Amino acid sequence: MSQGPVQSSKPRAITPRPRGAADMQLTREQALARKSKNPGPLEEIFYSHAGRPANKWAHYLPFYDRAFAPYRGSAVRMLEIGVSKGGSLDLWRKYFGPDAVLFGVDIDPACAGHVDAPSQVRIGSQADPGFLRGVAGEMGGIDIVLDDGSHVASHQRTTFQTLWPLLSPGGLYVIEDMHTAYWPHWEGGLRRPGAAVELGKGLIDDMHAWHHAEDEAWAARDEVGTILIGDSIVAIEKIATRPAPGHVWVGAPRE
Repeated sequence: MSQGPVQSSKPRAITPRPRGAADMQLTREQALARKSKNPGPLEEIFYSHAGRPANKWAHYLPFYDRAFAPYRGSAVRMLEIGVSKGGSLDLWRKYFGPDAVLFGVDIDPACAGHVDAPSQVRIGSQADPGFLRGVAGEMGGIDIVLDDGSHVASHQRTTFQTLWPLLSPGGLYVIEDMHTAYWPHWEGGLRRPGAAVELGKGLIDDMHAWHHAEDEAWAARDEVGTILIGDSIVAIEKIATRPAPGHVWVGAPRE
């Protein structure tokens, strides 16, 4: 008879929890020690980058190599919310190639100068739906949204509610730095409704709306594809029309 989980007789060491992102900053040497055994193109590009400053959590790099691989070398249309010093747009240009349509938006006017053509920057707030729709129209549509903007919960919700309907089928909607969903000064808190982590959980429920009686909260059940989740990051695939789930038997019956 099962006795349940085996309990260790040794006390578990408790690692002190960092107070915030500043406590989790790695040196270059520490980051390189975490580099993948078989690094993808973005990891290689990031660690060899010598242009404008760029900052990424080390574990995002293999996540992006996995999520963005199908779009590399194409005329993908990517909108990045949050420009900062401009290094991230430079990295995406190196990664996706010369045919990609890359736009960044930021509320800081100084960011307009942190870009090289053909990439472009527009100045405005991610909390302004009209502004976002205008940028999407200027781009001719969007295939990837990367929300690395204010990280404030209400801004993330507005951005998603505005841009998800404009995202092309086969596109990806990505939210970075979801750890702010746990921080009160970013309108967060553990399991606080409306925070980015809860948005991600809600989309999982929406995907499974074939199996429950509640209305979808964020997106129609037939347009939510694969959801890839990592520590403080989520990528949601949008598809044209997903048929109702169904299962099937294969193989010949045996006597």
